[in-house]
Amino acid sequence: MPKNSKAVKRELDDDVTESARDLLSNEDPCDDSFKKSSLIIGGHDADGKERDVEEGGSDGDEEEEERPAWNSKLQYILAQVGFSVGLGNVWRFPYLCQKNGGGAYLVPYLILLVLIGIPLFFLELAVGQRIRRGSIGVWNYISPRLGGIGFASCVVCFFVALYYNVIISWSLFYFSQSFQQPLPWHQCPYFLVFGTVVVPECEKSSATTYYWYREALDISDKISESGGLNWKMTLCLLAAWSMVCLAMIKGIQSSGKVMYFSSLFPYVVLICFLVRSLLLEGSMDGIRHMFTPKLEIMLEAKVWREAATQVFFALGLGFGGVIAFSSYNKRDNNCHFDAVLVSFINFFTSVLATLVVFAVLGFKANIMNGQCVADNGRKIAALLGNGIEANLIPNHINLSHKVSVDDYHQMIEIIRGVKEGNFDKLGLDSCHIEDELNKAVQGTGLAFIAFTEAMTHFPASPFWSVMFFLMLINLGLGSMFGTIEGILTPLIDTFKVRKELLTVGCCVLAFSLGLVFVQRSGNYFVTMFDDYSATLPLLIVVILENLAIAWFYGIDKFFADLEDMLGFKPYRFYYYMWKFITPTLLLVLLGSSFVQLIMTPPSYSAWNQEQAREKLVGFPPWGVALCISLVVVAVLPVPVVFMLRYFNVIDDGAGGISTVSYKKGHIIKESAGAAGEGDDAASLLHAKTTPSEAPSPMPANGIYRKQSGGGGPESDAAPNGRYGIGYLMADVPDMPESDL
Repeated sequence: MPKNSKAVKRELDDDVTESARDLLSNEDPCDDSFKKSSLIIGGHDADGKERDVEEGGSDGDEEEEERPAWNSKLQYILAQVGFSVGLGNVWRFPYLCQKNGGGAYLVPYLILLVLIGIPLFFLELAVGQRIRRGSIGVWNYISPRLGGIGFASCVVCFFVALYYNVIISWSLFYFSQSFQQPLPWHQCPYFLVFGTVVVPECEKSSATTYYWYREALDISDKISESGGLNWKMTLCLLAAWSMVCLAMIKGIQSSGKVMYFSSLFPYVVLICFLVRSLLLEGSMDGIRHMFTPKLEIMLEAKVWREAATQVFFALGLGFGGVIAFSSYNKRDNNCHFDAVLVSFINFFTSVLATLVVFAVLGFKANIMNGQCVADNGRKIAALLGNGIEANLIPNHINLSHKVSVDDYHQMIEIIRGVKEGNFDKLGLDSCHIEDELNKAVQGTGLAFIAFTEAMTHFPASPFWSVMFFLMLINLGLGSMFGTIEGILTPLIDTFKVRKELLTVGCCVLAFSLGLVFVQRSGNYFVTMFDDYSATLPLLIVVILENLAIAWFYGIDKFFADLEDMLGFKPYRFYYYMWKFITPTLLLVLLGSSFVQLIMTPPSYSAWNQEQAREKLVGFPPWGVALCISLVVVAVLPVPVVFMLRYFNVIDDGAGGISTVSYKKGHIIKESAGAAGEGDDAASLLHAKTTPSEAPSPMPANGIYRKQSGGGGPESDAAPNGRYGIGYLMADVPDMPESDL
């Protein structure tokens, strides 16, 4: 990080506590005497000249503004958990687990979580906490020429927020429709024309599929047919953005309190769903299918690539939300403990959600398999004497009554053995429950079709529907808070705008642009943004973050900073991860992602109303151009800022963190020439100090607290390193240079 010849004042922390104890603390005390105090640090610069600087004094030229802090460690952990645990844990992880070998998929996922997830998560937490700024300020400070990384993170966050809140609006719509008995998607609609006639589109698909595509989305047949706004979803989108705006308008002071509910409630619902689903018939079939390992699949490169991608996105790396949240921490907070804790909470949440999903899908598969047996039993009864001889039916089976699954399979085996080559002409299905469980569904198909269909068979189905969609809303909001924080915090830190105005303006702009997603063709744009606006750009951002720390700033210098901040030296494991292994794995993942994009042209699943099913359709030329534009626009800030810095169009120090320092709860903007030019002699206390004899990662300096309105200054002893109080020291030639 760039040299700072000034001694800069930071916050005066309370007694240091261990992370486990701090996690249980409720308040972050800040007494009035501290607020009225200022810190003076005396030291020597690199040339050996004595320099004394007071910062945080009552100089009328200095501008102070509030920088909030977390009320407790628990609130902060819940915020990070709420951001990292999102909708992907509920509908993406179970799908990948089913698709890629069941329980065997957990092995590559855990390996890559340790090699990629935790090191990168720890890195983002550390730089945010150390530099105490949003993503723009952090990466501009690490290397001004790589300052575009922060702007790229903001652009990606904005793209993701646009469509992610649309998913929350879908959940809001289903939530509002769940207070009915029976549920509105319980059966197909019909009309009376010389008898009861079921709507053909629903009859060809299913009641829940028809409700999703026709009643909820009222979807068009292709992306080029906008079909106008869906007014129901427009109102739900307005409600979703209103909730986000109200929760974020006061920054973490308001969103932090909401986290207590939005982060904890989904766990209550998941546990309730798990207990209830385990009591349902067929649930154990689903869990058994889930954890039956297919070890041979682990040898496929695709499984490892998808596991790496899931690890990458599950923790919210590259968005800037992780950095923004950690920037409000105490300087001595044990962020390594936080990184490991949140990463494994995320993993176990995914496993818990997978158990729930497969227990429910096992119940649904049992229901569908029973219907299959009943339908085919009637077919066999109709074919008796006309293709199937009556003596082929075992004596104990009565086709006029309900046929059990075992009896049906016994009949099928007998008929198949006798008919052999003519069996296929009979049109009979095998009706195995594994066939139903192998029908992999993900994303919206899992949440709004498969799960809703299963809940129609639950006792008290409206109650479970309300709980399920309320859980989805809370999961989505927790991730949205982190995403929006990844936009607001860097902009507020960089441009010093009022957070209330910026929050409202950002939400209004996002809602206006989000109207694209609530057209009748809006679902296709959600797919486009989900596939192209985040995947590659975020991967590139995280690779640059890793390289910026390990190779531009210097891994040895970063380790010295971590030791000073944490009070202990991080495991050497992270040294090799950050410098060699993690960037190599990320580059391999980036290369395989490019290969996949080249081999599979941009396409989407379009709903065909006549056939009542989805079909894969390529994007039109303007759609392909838009896909490419999303990737280019998201990554463009990186080369633009690099070139501007390289050719000195923008000075390397412009907008850097060197012009701003922090104290507890405040940002203090330093005026030009604050040190030694026209300072009031009475407000500066000069102290000549000598370095401490004890080994320390930071040099000792004279530290004074000046009480406003008090008499003379009183000297406070303050230890270095972890037990220091979060201040910047003057540069000393023979000591490790610290950024803060």
